[in-house]
Amino acid sequence: MTKYLVESPHTAEECLEALDETLALGSDILDQYYFGCRVDVHVGWAIVDAESEAEALGNVPVSLRDKARAVKVEKFTPEQIQKEHEG
Repeated sequence: MTKYLVESPHTAEECLEALDETLALGSDILDQYYFGCRVDVHVGWAIVDAESEAEALGNVPVSLRDKARAVKVEKFTPEQIQKEHEG
């Protein structure tokens, strides 16, 4: 499995509906999300394990998927960073 950062923006007007639809996907899906809504940044972020970008986007309500994106992410160790410097 690969880690993906899922970013799901919505407007202030769509906010409550977006939250309801995310909950409708399951409380386990909702539990993966962090939201910026209370500070007027209407975006939900989640890091999910998935086989593909399309599978990762399955964690986003259908009504929001056209605005969402899933980015493959990874961590770096200090050794990997040093190797990058060495070329």
